[in-house]
Amino acid sequence: RDVLDAEEEEPPERVAGAGSIGDTLRRFFLLGVEHIATGYDHILFLLALLMVGGGFRSLVAIVTAFTVAHSLTLSLAVLDVVQLPSRLVESAIALSIAWVALENILNDQVRGRWRITFAFGLMHGFGFASILREMHLPRSGLVASLLAFNLGVEAGQLVVVVLSYPLVLAMQRSAHRRWWVGLASGVILVLALWWLVERAFG
Repeated sequence: RDVLDAEEEEPPERVAGAGSIGDTLRRFFLLGVEHIATGYDHILFLLALLMVGGGFRSLVAIVTAFTVAHSLTLSLAVLDVVQLPSRLVESAIALSIAWVALENILNDQVRGRWRITFAFGLMHGFGFASILREMHLPRSGLVASLLAFNLGVEAGQLVVVVLSYPLVLAMQRSAHRRWWVGLASGVILVLALWWLVERAFG
């Protein structure tokens, strides 16, 4: 067999740990950004949270709570301190989106949203960890790779918040605010319930 075939069959451990430390950190940072960019469920969770999150202070509290929570469980899962079944984690993530969307529909103002954000953020952290665990990361440089991935996730999350905030602000200031929030949250709720059924029973 030729060299190309041999390279394609390299074990994940070698692929994950290949190259200089700078290359490794850059790769995992970009991997974190990509995970957010393609993680439609995580994006919808953030958008649903921001719709009735209140002012700037509330926004900071929500984003901070989500960051702290998912960083905690991401680290615990990758370091094999705590493990949960993938089906349970993915179903809980879908449930968290549905819960927040339903809250938006039923309540005009949701106070203390950072608390529920923290609780559900713990589950999202286990979801983030799944992609790293599949790579069978080497123990050498594990902490640095984990930090780079998490920073990539935060960078991607910040981009989502910055891009969506003007739209969310316009929605909150609209004379038809409740209608727009109800419509957007209803669409998110339907998608989340579909994911919940698919992940729990599929």
